Amino acid sequence: MPISIRLATLEDIPPLQQLIPESVRALSASYYNSDQIESALIYIFGVDTQLIRDKTYFVAEAEGQIVGCGGWSKRSLLFGGDQWKSDEDGKLLEPSKDPARIRAFYVHPRWTRRGIGRQIISACEDAARASGFTRLELVATLPGQPLYSASGYSIAEPVAVTLADGQLFSGFRMEKILD
Repeated sequence: MPISIRLATLEDIPPLQQLIPESVRALSASYYNSDQIESALIYIFGVDTQLIRDKTYFVAEAEGQIVGCGGWSKRSLLFGGDQWKSDEDGKLLEPSKDPARIRAFYVHPRWTRRGIGRQIISACEDAARASGFTRLELVATLPGQPLYSASGYSIAEPVAVTLADGQLFSGFRMEKILD
């Protein structure tokens, strides 16, 4: 089944708002409890419209539907959707000294293990490189960490975020030097 990768548009927001919770609930179930997942869907995971406006967010399409998404950022926010942002998070990074951010990857549960994540990572890395960045960093969820490790990212440190309702959500800060 052919999968195409393209830049996301604002018209993609409604299907992304459906994809993200489906992906998180199904693919995180073996790593986080249901309270953690639902809390993260409220406080962290969601569409980041700035990535779409910056033209740094990609969608994967197959069979006429969006089956995956992910992007990179030239801004300081390291993770999270629109609901997670602060005023400081929109600050532009300097490619000569700051790492670009890999952000907001989700794949529909029926479309996992087909190379979608790797295709989007490759598109992100190429775009970040073309924008002058030589390093990348991200915060990986527990289910996402194997994909990023297989794509050449190394774990810099574990991270844990306490959400507004007291739920603890853990993952890894990871990094990669572009060649």
